[in-house]
Amino acid sequence: MDRIIIRGGNRLSGRIPISGAKNSALTLIPCALLTDEPLTLRNLPRLADIDSFQHLMNQFGVSTAIAGSRPEDFGRVMTLQATRITSTVAPYDIVRKMRASILVLGPLLARAGEATVSLPGGCAIGNRPIDLHLKVLEAMGADIEIAAGYVRASAPDGGLPGGTYSFPVVSVGATENALMAASLAQGTTILRNAAREPEIIDLCNLLVEMGADIEGIGTSDITIHGVPRLHGATYEVMPDRIEAGSYACAAAITGGDVDLVGARANEMDATLEALIEMGLHVEPYKKGVKVAANAPLKAVRLNTAPYPGLATDMQAQLMALLCKADGNSVLTETIFENRYMHVPELNRMGAHIDVDGHTAVVRGVDRLTGAPVMATDLRASMSLVIAGLAAEGQTELNRIYHLDRGYERLEEKLQAVGADIERVGGD
Repeated sequence: MDRIIIRGGNRLSGRIPISGAKNSALTLIPCALLTDEPLTLRNLPRLADIDSFQHLMNQFGVSTAIAGSRPEDFGRVMTLQATRITSTVAPYDIVRKMRASILVLGPLLARAGEATVSLPGGCAIGNRPIDLHLKVLEAMGADIEIAAGYVRASAPDGGLPGGTYSFPVVSVGATENALMAASLAQGTTILRNAAREPEIIDLCNLLVEMGADIEGIGTSDITIHGVPRLHGATYEVMPDRIEAGSYACAAAITGGDVDLVGARANEMDATLEALIEMGLHVEPYKKGVKVAANAPLKAVRLNTAPYPGLATDMQAQLMALLCKADGNSVLTETIFENRYMHVPELNRMGAHIDVDGHTAVVRGVDRLTGAPVMATDLRASMSLVIAGLAAEGQTELNRIYHLDRGYERLEEKLQAVGADIERVGGD
């Protein structure tokens, strides 16, 4: 199994191109199930999760083609066409690889009137039930049952009638499933307390390009008037705000400066505000964001929260950065109950982090030291890379398949700005 070797101590400086957003791409791909016409997605990141989702779409009879893509390029262009849906079953052996597979439930139900989807897998960061996905679809008229590890959903004859649902807590995935299903419903669907993440806006914008009728985009109250059919479209995936924030942390912990080319500051306000509070210089411009560490890092208090709050997907990376801050920082994780699995590995590298329930206290240290460490999930993996970039000596990161799920050609991007990092084959 491959490993990543990092020899820390190099200051990062230069330009890092930001890839298309993984969390958005995995929502846009299943939109191909909503039409028999071609859907072309540009700026798709080269990631293991994208490949897995492509295979899942093929399972339904969707044709997929990659055009104009060279191995040395970042991003890809994929055209998907569901001329005829030949299967409505998402099997366990594919779905278990990534949680986002549940996002085929809504579009299959809307287009084919039925769907059978294995209960999903993904990162082991805590309990992430799909009950809200099922409840909102039931509110829209679907009949739902769970048996033998599968969700079986069916629509009444004539299709989903639509309905009104108020989310008891904000759920990004359930909002996405509902938006896709409602686009082809027979009537109007109203979603209250809907998620407002930029990835939700990206999905809504694509659906509108395909002919959907959606009001309230970017707000917590969204109204979708179902239409008889959607058509094809060509659409560019938004840049990855989590990748951009991750590389900002990587530069900061090395006392460096990077130009995050393509990043959109307005979509990562909470992350940039946290970095500014830590003492970093942040300069948005038309085509990206510049981040520079010109002074010692300051300790802060941070809480994760649904958008526009601080993304839970940035918690681990910011924690790694705070290991080198002056003073004691406090992080509170409000989204997932088991998202501190990177803490023991950071402590192995000389960090001083104590966890009590949902709260972690990070006591800044003068030095981190390289060590063999093991990734437990996608964002935890990146936190260990960030720590390794600043650590004295060599860090060996194992189980890097997590990184391959969410960071496009990470070693190349970091090497280009001065990092001593390489991927090596397993024994």
